[in-house]
Amino acid sequence: MNAARPRYDGPMRIVIIGAGGVGGLLAGLLSQAGEEVAVLARGAHLAAIRERGLRVEGDMGSFTAKVEATDSIEALAPADAVFVATKAWQVAEVAPRLPGLVREGTVVVPLQNGVDAALTLFGGLWPGPVLGGLCAVFSWIDGPGVIRMAGPPLWVKAGEWPRGRSARVEALCEVLRRAGVDARPQEDVEAAAWEKFLFIDPFGAAGALAASPIGTVRGTPETRALLEQLVREVAALGRARGVHLASEAEARTIAWFDRRGGPDGLGERGGRARAPVRARRPLAARDGGAGEEGAREGAELRRGEAQAFASDDTCASRRAWPRGSTPTPAVGGGSTSSSAGSPRALACLTNS
Repeated sequence: MNAARPRYDGPMRIVIIGAGGVGGLLAGLLSQAGEEVAVLARGAHLAAIRERGLRVEGDMGSFTAKVEATDSIEALAPADAVFVATKAWQVAEVAPRLPGLVREGTVVVPLQNGVDAALTLFGGLWPGPVLGGLCAVFSWIDGPGVIRMAGPPLWVKAGEWPRGRSARVEALCEVLRRAGVDARPQEDVEAAAWEKFLFIDPFGAAGALAASPIGTVRGTPETRALLEQLVREVAALGRARGVHLASEAEARTIAWFDRRGGPDGLGERGGRARAPVRARRPLAARDGGAGEEGAREGAELRRGEAQAFASDDTCASRRAWPRGSTPTPAVGGGSTSSSAGSPRALACLTNS
């Protein structure tokens, strides 16, 4: 395992694949902290970043960062660290093109929702440079060259995949913390990714199917039963794959849903967050990972855009399904006698 502490002469050269809500915010923060940052972008977003810099606006303040920007992965080489901040389904596309960025000591960190990204990167690279990673933030492209962020600061969890801390993980997290990122080294990053997935997949699937915000989903008996069943099943899938999920993981996830204040589940910050959500690009077209907030926008959901968001994570659940060994009727698509899978529940979901 290539776990030696990286050596840097001056600022790190950090390449970010995907300059959307997550990647663009991370690029701006790291550049402001003095790191040498280069991003992969495209179209009008790329042109604006080249011409005016990368503008970041939001609760942490507003600033313009100067970053290198290109639409060619090959032009980004070399790198001390690579953050892959594309959509989950794009990881397989970019993985074979990443080896040219890697030199001795380079680390490659995926930041997607889901649980497959690190393993996908292994196929395009090799295990040595790849760490496990995940993140959470509410941010989006608010116009060409502009990233907007609302709510709590960006956090990133990283660790050796599937588990283990190392000097290079500590060094990377130290760099992120200097940039204002809440960076948390993980002893078991695979379990951390699955615990986030335990929230993302049921929330996305139930919210998209119901075309309703989380407050409605959790407050309707039939859809709440489905939500809780999905949480239990995704946890069962992880444990069947040997993931060391904590025994209280399901209860912690359901309690999180219940803590979301108000009938729409938006909490105290909901009023501030709703307006920009409606203004931003459709879920299926966004770069980055603001998926936690997506399923709550009923207007977007009814246009079918959240189904596109939910489909990749839900398909990831089904890919993870150890068929024949784990009873997962809601995830696996089989029949069930429980109220969550009943015709009444399905009618409730489709007619909400």
